[in-house]
Amino acid sequence: MLSNVNQTDTWLSYGLAFVGGYGDAASFVLAKTFTGHVTGNLVLAAIAIAALNWRAVLGHLLAIVTFLIGIFVSVLIARPLKTWSSWPLLPAVMGIEAILIVLASLALASGVARGIEIFVIFVSLALGLQNGAFRHVGGVSVHTTYLTGMITSLISTEAEQYASEVILPVVRNHDPRIGLLCGIWIAFVVGAGTGAAMVLHFGAVGMLGAALLLIPLALREVQS
Repeated sequence: MLSNVNQTDTWLSYGLAFVGGYGDAASFVLAKTFTGHVTGNLVLAAIAIAALNWRAVLGHLLAIVTFLIGIFVSVLIARPLKTWSSWPLLPAVMGIEAILIVLASLALASGVARGIEIFVIFVSLALGLQNGAFRHVGGVSVHTTYLTGMITSLISTEAEQYASEVILPVVRNHDPRIGLLCGIWIAFVVGAGTGAAMVLHFGAVGMLGAALLLIPLALREVQS
């Protein structure tokens, strides 16, 4: 299985994709906003503008801006973290991400003023940090918080292989990238279903499931 891809990185990518799907679906159920990617929120913002629902527009734009800030911050802290500390970047980011998700869940569950906005900011920032810190595995560019880019890459890879075989038939070799991308896709979808089910059943507290998964992932990464 994925013989030329490090197994630790492979399972880490699956775990983070699960968290990405979990957080995105759970946040949509709880706050009617995607917190793990930009495209969906742009569409929702456009719909809200057409409906003259300005509060919803601000919520979607807030998620977009915070997600992008998370990506930017993850890149900014990479160099100083390597310079000043022996602590690896990814476990540090996952630790911060888990804390942000816990705070988001508590803010929404406690009923504080602007709880939904706080929830969206913290979860979007958490998933933005994750997306910025973990971008490559096995020589493949991946996204663990949304699927569009990976699905495009998967279909393109398959189409290129098929076209090359039509022109010059050869014995087809298994491309480990296809298995990797399929695994990430499946993990994301399963995570989305799990996240939606958890928050539908437990409310905002169900969001803590994503944070609980990040803890062993971070510890495993530190030990590897």
